Amino acid sequence: MSLPPLPGLGFKPQHYAAIREMRPALGFFEVHAENYMGAGGPPHAMLTALRADYALSLHGVGLSIGGPDPLDRDHLARLRALNDRYQPESFSEHLAWASHGGEFLNDLLPLPYTPETLGIVCDHIDQLQEALGRKILLENPATYVLFEQSEIPETAFLAEIAARTGCGLLLDINNVFVSCTNHRSDPRTYLDAFPMFAVGELHLGGHEEEELPSGSLLIDAHGAAVADPVWTLYAETVTKFGALPSLVEWDNDVPDFPVLLAEAERAFGILERARLGHVRAS
Repeated sequence: MSLPPLPGLGFKPQHYAAIREMRPALGFFEVHAENYMGAGGPPHAMLTALRADYALSLHGVGLSIGGPDPLDRDHLARLRALNDRYQPESFSEHLAWASHGGEFLNDLLPLPYTPETLGIVCDHIDQLQEALGRKILLENPATYVLFEQSEIPETAFLAEIAARTGCGLLLDINNVFVSCTNHRSDPRTYLDAFPMFAVGELHLGGHEEEELPSGSLLIDAHGAAVADPVWTLYAETVTKFGALPSLVEWDNDVPDFPVLLAEAERAFGILERARLGHVRAS
């Protein structure tokens, strides 16, 4: 079971009425798993109706896969129950840590890429996939600092995780652009080294820019339209590797649904051109 190679959008409850009226031709909707940990109520009523018409992606934000602490067994059980309830085409989480010593932080924090952290992440993914009874996708992070302790390039780190655990990868194009801009590196060089064989989904999103004495700092804020340089990288990626499920994220300062739908339609146009190019090439 996998997502169709079409654009998708993050579901927001305030858009439910518009979605039911418009019935947009989208490939899938994504929801953050932790928002649906309750047993019932309006959130589940809306999601159940949505699931009847669309493929579904569950996106976790609270497991702290990259942290040194053991995964929370109660959280794993709730995720299993949610996956069993909705049978989504995809479940994904982040290469990041978000808790320590029982304290949860409202952020997805980076980790040093060392053999030790590689072992921790792989052990956690093995535990997660066993608990869910399914293959997961792991997302590359947006980062703002680099660690002196890092010994392994991020792309090689992700490739080794996929090889050891059998998980797939979620390639967030905006995160690539944000991280590479912040670290003054080339996003195309990063993408050339990315283990595309394992990618099951792409993400697109907006970012904010701040000017520091050292230059531009980009923040993965999910509160604006996808920037033109990110669209360009996205088009180059699907032109080279083919159409993939592609989510447009917009989680803050959320606009009316037609604005989001226009972003998905732009992604659809890029995917269609990529498909035509691959047909002609074959």
